[in-house]
Amino acid sequence: MDHPILDQSACSLVDSMRRGELAAAETMRAFLDRIAALDPKLRAFAYLDPDSALAAAERIDHARAAGGAPGPLHGLPVAVKDIIDTADMPTEFGAEIFIGRRPDRDAVIVHRLRAAGAVVIGKTITSQYALFVPGPTQNPHDGAHTPGGSSSGSAAVVAAKLAPVALGTQTNGSIIRPASYCGVVGFKPSLGLLPRTGVLRQATLIDHPGVMARSVSDAALIVDAIAGEDPNDSLSRNPMASMLDAALGDRPLPRFAYTLGPFESRAEPATRQAFAAFIASLPIPVDAIVLGSEFVAAEATLRDLMSAGVAESLGPDIDNASAKVPELVVQLVRAGRGLSGAEVMGTWTRRDRLRASLIERISDYDAVLTFAASGPAPLASEGTGDPIFATLWTLIGAPAYSLPLMTGAKGLPVGVQAVAAPGRDWELTRAAAWLMRAAAQ
Repeated sequence: MDHPILDQSACSLVDSMRRGELAAAETMRAFLDRIAALDPKLRAFAYLDPDSALAAAERIDHARAAGGAPGPLHGLPVAVKDIIDTADMPTEFGAEIFIGRRPDRDAVIVHRLRAAGAVVIGKTITSQYALFVPGPTQNPHDGAHTPGGSSSGSAAVVAAKLAPVALGTQTNGSIIRPASYCGVVGFKPSLGLLPRTGVLRQATLIDHPGVMARSVSDAALIVDAIAGEDPNDSLSRNPMASMLDAALGDRPLPRFAYTLGPFESRAEPATRQAFAAFIASLPIPVDAIVLGSEFVAAEATLRDLMSAGVAESLGPDIDNASAKVPELVVQLVRAGRGLSGAEVMGTWTRRDRLRASLIERISDYDAVLTFAASGPAPLASEGTGDPIFATLWTLIGAPAYSLPLMTGAKGLPVGVQAVAAPGRDWELTRAAAWLMRAAAQ
């Protein structure tokens, strides 16, 4: 179970496999053995077919032996959240009414993973419909605590070394919060950098795929392989430059600011103290940005966008089987249907106004530091935690990292969130990698 392969970064594994020093099948066996030992208790996987995963890795080894050129993710095992379509595995959205659902094609980002040489090791547990009702996954650091939601399984498998990287999604705080609770790097790129075709749709303006990893470089490696324009996603776009190059660069020094934001009071006192100490410990100047009460409107704005989107995308399926759907989800659909067309248009206008105002305040900085979560992971009996510290940044489509740079009660991890203006993913990635290196010194 404690194979040395498990401790290698995704970048290191790919480099070793591309050079022929390590076989893809050997790598896959190491992770499958650990999954067999730990996942019966952790319950991070919704679907796993070890024989198929190993066979896929063996095919990659055979192709390389026959002279095939290795891809940028050659042989890398990747776990995929169960709201992202996979043609060879079920995609059930964590929902009873979708049990047995089998897509006929991969999501675009999964297709790109495979084209780059990665092997999908399995599907990870999500909160039901990627909303508020938690799945069975435990927090790898303490099983009594939540791993967060909705990308709970994806964060847990990376934290527990069941996979080197995993795909997740965020429509409010579903990458940043679980990454914080599980002590991994979570990267939510700018809206449009990763296409959403084949991903469960909730709300077009705020649905973001992303990555869970153990380092900024590992997350960047995956994003480089799957980013780019997709004709079926009108908001998609091509990246300006390699994220991995950004993660590996160290000059010039990043420009940092911090903000406590308009929801500061919802952070636990110990988290506020730890964050202040972290900012004070940085060896370079960090400016302060004040975000006033006008930004409180972000919470209701995102909630309305989400409820209207869920009502449109999931409403008909839920109507046909409402007895099998959690009441919280039914209520969200009702709330969305209760919004008039004028109210929805007003919500879009508020979003655009908040976005413009925030961009004006943060565009001078490579990274703005703030809370990733209110504190360490709460008890599982209390739910999946408050997503509020991701809300503002998700609403405007900003890139965001959760970085495992603080520790809370009982030794549980707490993330620092680093955000930037939409489209500044490269600058943010360079700054996030710099922070992780500075913390390690």
